Amino acid sequence: MSDQFGRMLIGVGLTIALIGVIVLLSSNLPWFRLGRLPGDIHIEKQGFSLFFPITTMILISAVLSFIFFLIGKVKR
Repeated sequence: MSDQFGRMLIGVGLTIALIGVIVLLSSNLPWFRLGRLPGDIHIEKQGFSLFFPITTMILISAVLSFIFFLIGKVKR
């Protein structure tokens, strides 16, 4: 039981590290602009700013769902 938990923690840590690297590198790639995709809502008014990256969230959700689907298929 603890062996599986340890492997899961390592997997989660590596995934978080990979996401961090992608976010860092995305600022250097002009075509890879997470958070600035068409459909992301950005409203600025005097004394107020709202940023709601809905398109980015949908894209990340779809990619993560696909990754977890592939992991589930491989484990069976």
